Amino acid sequence: MSEVKVNKISPRSGTGVQLGDSGDTFTVPSGATLTVASGATINNQGTATNFGATGAASWTTTVKTGDFTAVAGEGYFVNTTSGAINVTLPAGSAGAVVAIKDYAGTFDTNKVTLIRNGSDKIGGASVNASVNTEGIAITLVFIDSTQGWLVTDDGLQSRASTSYSADFLVIAGGGGGGGDYGGGGGAGGYRNSYSSESSGGGGSSESSLTLTGGITYTITVGNGGPGATTSAGGALANGGDSSISGTGITTITSSGGGKGAVGSTDAAAGGSGGGAKQLTSSGSGTANQGFAGGAGYNSGTDYAGGGGGGASAVGAAGSGTTGGNGGNGLSSSITGSAVTRGGGGGGFGGNEGGGSATGGSGGSGGGGNGGKNNSTNSIAQAPTNGTANTGGGGGGASNRDVDFPGGAGGSGVVILRVPTANYSGTTTGSPTVTTDGSDKVLVFNGDGSYTG
Repeated sequence: MSEVKVNKISPRSGTGVQLGDSGDTFTVPSGATLTVASGATINNQGTATNFGATGAASWTTTVKTGDFTAVAGEGYFVNTTSGAINVTLPAGSAGAVVAIKDYAGTFDTNKVTLIRNGSDKIGGASVNASVNTEGIAITLVFIDSTQGWLVTDDGLQSRASTSYSADFLVIAGGGGGGGDYGGGGGAGGYRNSYSSESSGGGGSSESSLTLTGGITYTITVGNGGPGATTSAGGALANGGDSSISGTGITTITSSGGGKGAVGSTDAAAGGSGGGAKQLTSSGSGTANQGFAGGAGYNSGTDYAGGGGGGASAVGAAGSGTTGGNGGNGLSSSITGSAVTRGGGGGGFGGNEGGGSATGGSGGSGGGGNGGKNNSTNSIAQAPTNGTANTGGGGGGASNRDVDFPGGAGGSGVVILRVPTANYSGTTTGSPTVTTDGSDKVLVFNGDGSYTG
């Protein structure tokens, strides 16, 4: 082996010096130091190997104050003092690296949203990611098409959480209609976060949910309660609860509607309360979900059940031989069209003297109508069920002079509205999915799930 010892190599002419020819290898021994002086440039036109860990970014010193597209290999100081900023990631290739740092400690107030390039994923999820921790600096490295961009330097993928806002409408199942001149069933509890629309019981619109990519959210849709099958009640029951639950959110639960009164048994409380009959009490509603049922009536041969409470109104009291109307429901445009749901069931109307009688009307939004009859059964009329997937209460029945069962409550519904840009497309339970403007609308008429 030949050895050349010199202190300096200079070009014979010009400013360039070539080391060897194509294919040659130059080795810097272990323990040796190769120093590149300040102002010099190493131009790598091939592949650097065995230089230790990869994934470092070169930080630019021009502070970013608005939306921009990142370049692979660069890090950025981002100032969100004036508002949120979108950072579009470069097209992913294995080993590509991007880094960002909270310049002014304002990411918690105005977040950075990492915008995916095409179909590239972030942390295995096909949704954009938010960086909203004050003072944070993170480095992301693109690994492959399965996981996409992964957080490395901070160590927690949650620091770039794939979170986004979603609106909801959660309506429980309606209560069953009572018997023995019974009261109407109360509507299922009604909770709403969409577009400043009201919740039930006079409640305000609730806060939207913050969903996280990769988390599965369980959807439960309450069944309608069965109506009274005998003058003592039989199968009579409240409606079932509806809910949205999952890691990282407070469970949204709407309470089933209260059953109507039967025999000497009071009406039940619920999302909205059941209607009373003579000598019994009506059921109360749940705050921010629904209203109470109406009072019953008894005077001599005249009997009338109270209407079940609705999402927007108290059930009407029975009077004379006329059952009370169910309380009205509420309208929501969360699906893109205005639909009224959450009506209470009408109360039963009866006349033991053989005269006329009138059943109470179901409240708007799926409430069932109350039945009616007199002692000769010449005007007998069965109550009706609450409408499916509205949470409407069932109508009140007689079970005495004529064997009518109370109307069953209508089943509930759960509706989610998410930005199309964040919609994962992963569901169970076969919800109906439509597009309205820039959002996807998922209507669950039965149990299922949605993965963020």
